[in-house]
Amino acid sequence: MPASVATAGYISVILVLFWLDRDREVRPSRALWIPVLWFLIAASRPVSLWFQPQMIIDSASQYSEANPLNDIVLTVLLGGGVLVLVNRSRQVRRLLRANALVILFFLYCGVSILWSDFPLVAFRHWIRSIGDPVMALVVLTEADLPAALTRLITRTAFVLIPLSVLMIKYYPDLGREYNYWTFLPSYCGVTTNKNTLGLLCLVTGLGSLWCFLSVFRDLRGGKRLRRLLAHSAVLLMIFWMFWMADSVTSSCCFLLAGALMATATLFRAARRTPLLPILVVAIVCVPLIALFSDMGGGLVEDLGRNPTLTGRTIIWKVVLSLSGNPLLGTGFESFWLGDRLPAIWQKTMLGLQEAHNGYLEVYLNLGWVGVALLATLMVKGYRNVMAWLRRNPPLGTLILAFFVAPVIYSLTEAGFRMMNLSWITFLLVTIATPQAVSQESVERVEHRNNFAGLEMQLPDEDAVFQPEEPSFMGSN
Repeated sequence: MPASVATAGYISVILVLFWLDRDREVRPSRALWIPVLWFLIAASRPVSLWFQPQMIIDSASQYSEANPLNDIVLTVLLGGGVLVLVNRSRQVRRLLRANALVILFFLYCGVSILWSDFPLVAFRHWIRSIGDPVMALVVLTEADLPAALTRLITRTAFVLIPLSVLMIKYYPDLGREYNYWTFLPSYCGVTTNKNTLGLLCLVTGLGSLWCFLSVFRDLRGGKRLRRLLAHSAVLLMIFWMFWMADSVTSSCCFLLAGALMATATLFRAARRTPLLPILVVAIVCVPLIALFSDMGGGLVEDLGRNPTLTGRTIIWKVVLSLSGNPLLGTGFESFWLGDRLPAIWQKTMLGLQEAHNGYLEVYLNLGWVGVALLATLMVKGYRNVMAWLRRNPPLGTLILAFFVAPVIYSLTEAGFRMMNLSWITFLLVTIATPQAVSQESVERVEHRNNFAGLEMQLPDEDAVFQPEEPSFMGSN
């Protein structure tokens, strides 16, 4: 089939997916398109690479040089997000008061610029990193939070997943890459490498699976069959790309987080304490044992990877030998700059710019102080997840999966870096405290539940938001 005909066909598929999943009763604000665009860029590739797809990173200086096109696009989106939050200052103040730890983490990242060897580069990266919590706040201050969160994921999936299939099959110059050492092809789709393609499939796959399960359980839904078809088609494409990308980390994370989400969704008993915390601990411990103990060596080999985790253990030793101050690190996003980068390339591989471990990445840039702050954020995020599951189980199961997946993913990938899909979803579920949900969201939820014949008492303005297990399903 000619590429032009295939392009027209896949564009039609995208339009059909949006049509199948549409719901005119659910209308998030137009401002939601700002985080959607941010999400699309973070989930695919920088804007400049769409115009220079064959650009090869062969110089350490290329990582510290600013790209005007990328800076303009991201600055415009960041400015738009800030303007939206200014107009929603009442809701934003509630969220900020409830999330002082998130503010403290980003403030520490900003302060760490002071001891960076490249303060101007680190400052530019820090300004860009502010966009991640800004976009999360735009989503969390939407009048209908469940619908906004669902649409953020489904819009990303409906656009990028079919385009990735198209590029892999019909545009190999864009959708494929070649290993620097073996020259064997691998598949990247709309992203820059097979690992980021796996991350795209992981996040959108969990979102689509949650939508599928929600629609499947909603026996009264008038558009049930159409939505099931839409999310089934997306899941099939995602499963195919998991197989093509051969990203073991993302595939295992999807299986573990997806199984946990499905269990918590389909079985009410599984959501009751202490069973669910035991399941969460067990799911996190499985990859820990497989990766970092002798007992898990056979399991790693069964997954098609060697004992060095495809060279990751070698990378970890090299970067640790070049790490800076153990307490404070080298400064925000500063480790992969200067003389360290060519030294690492000489001992590992050309073009490497991550430690393939999110926790180690935080240590290299922010030291033990940064790791401690991240650990505190994870504890707070876990408490938020449990609160959502008690007060709103349908939405809580998605938040649970979005919390567990980055925790596991970051064991072998740099999942806690700016403009990273894993980090953005982690922020979404960490910031999303039920107590800080806006009054407008409560009123919208009450209206939808009353329309469906359900009952929920609206609390006072300053009361804690505690819905009684409403059935949420936002769609495009």
